[in-house]
Amino acid sequence: MDDERILERERLQIEQIRQLESEELQVEEVEESSDDEDVQNSSGGASASVEFTYDTSLAALHSYLGEVENTHNRLAFLEGGAVLTLPLLYLEGVVLFPEARLPLRVILPNFIAAVERSLRQDDAHSIGVVRRYRDPNNGKIQFATTGTTAEIRQYRRLEDGSVNIVARGQQRFRLRRRWIDIDGAPCGEVQIIQEDSPLRTPQDAVGKLAPLSNLRMGSALQMPSLNDSHNQHSCIDGNDWDAISDGSFDSELSSAERMLHRAALISSYGSDLFEEPVSSDDEKFETSRSHLNNYEGFMHTEYSERNEEASPGVGRGALLAKQSCRRMGWGKYSVGHLRDAPRAFWPSWVYRMYDSYVLAQRAADRWKHVVRVPNMDRFVMKPDLLSFHIASKIPVSESTRQELLEIDGISYRLHREIELLESLDRIRCKTCQALIARRSDMLVMSSEGPLGAYANPHGFVHEVTTLLKTNGLAIEGFPTTEYSWFPGYAWSIADCATCETHMGWLFTATRKKLKPRSFWGIRSSQIADETR
Repeated sequence: MDDERILERERLQIEQIRQLESEELQVEEVEESSDDEDVQNSSGGASASVEFTYDTSLAALHSYLGEVENTHNRLAFLEGGAVLTLPLLYLEGVVLFPEARLPLRVILPNFIAAVERSLRQDDAHSIGVVRRYRDPNNGKIQFATTGTTAEIRQYRRLEDGSVNIVARGQQRFRLRRRWIDIDGAPCGEVQIIQEDSPLRTPQDAVGKLAPLSNLRMGSALQMPSLNDSHNQHSCIDGNDWDAISDGSFDSELSSAERMLHRAALISSYGSDLFEEPVSSDDEKFETSRSHLNNYEGFMHTEYSERNEEASPGVGRGALLAKQSCRRMGWGKYSVGHLRDAPRAFWPSWVYRMYDSYVLAQRAADRWKHVVRVPNMDRFVMKPDLLSFHIASKIPVSESTRQELLEIDGISYRLHREIELLESLDRIRCKTCQALIARRSDMLVMSSEGPLGAYANPHGFVHEVTTLLKTNGLAIEGFPTTEYSWFPGYAWSIADCATCETHMGWLFTATRKKLKPRSFWGIRSSQIADETR
């Protein structure tokens, strides 16, 4: 039933596209008025106040490819580490990620042979997609060693022998070797990459945990055992840590090392204990280290000066801790709060730096602030999918997106994406570094996001970032609606006015009520790596 509803919705959208394409390119003469059907753009980043009537789902259909039929393929998911032979497509200007859609118009005989081999070799119709690029140092053609398997979902052979297909990325792989088979099809031996699972506490990344029963200062301050249910929780909200059996950790430390370790545990209680606003991870580290040093000094002073004040029946260590806490401004916290210290050696904020779910929330929030749509909140509980979705849609250069594809580890990929989203400001020409646009100029014209892949009649695939306005671009030729990626808009070639490099296209509306009236599409392969 779901497939039938999807097909029915697509049929309605195709009818809408045909109506748009039947419109003449001439501008209609209508009265200027504030039409009720004009809506505010909810998908344009900083350009959210632009009037918007265009249906962004139309661009995602890739109707310019014509009628394509479903291949009824069987989904195939391979185990990490599996080695297999796949037909390959070497694409320039494209980086395919898992779950991303890839439209193709295949006209080269060797690539047609690769597609045909994929369609007949198994029910999954899998093909490998590898980025092809020119080395900026020597100008030689290079092939990336990390690619993505793609499943051919829709297919149509045209009368001239070319093939139109729509594929979907599935799994990353390493390209081990490549060759040309007897039919002329490029083939390769690939190894599927084993993806890691999102973890809340990647302990291997930040150090070992110490058992509570071994953390004591001298013999007076006794800590609860691991069997104490009150302490079977993490200092990170909602995170459960594996219990560690008692060992000889404490016995292997000198008295000074035990004191420092205990101070680190106290500092790991977090910002709630210190009650100090901290603006960055570096400042948190300095704050934690400062308290640790202060704590060591206070412990020495209190022990030497007030040793005689220990009351009968009260442990000297307990009194010492209480007095030190009071001197450090922790008066409202009892020794019982110290017994509640987490079992981790490092402060909780260190663990949050590598927590996939915390990073996923940060990335989704940053995306919402910078790009706005599509909304990434639904992927927060699936950090692996979120990292791939952002990587496939973030409007950065082609080489930067290849870098994201090659990153192993969900947390590390999310870290890099957050960094890119925070630094994303200026878009420059790759050739001459001329400023083309700013982040605030982004405009999302497709439901797939601000960056999408589109095929042209000559077999080239372009990844395009859509913008409301640009600087320093010159228009070449007259607008045409033929093979337009955005139904209802005519396109014209746009070159960099400084170096005359082909930067992208200007799209202009073919009827009065279609808004925005115009926008730009910039090739990601022509965007400079530097985004600041």
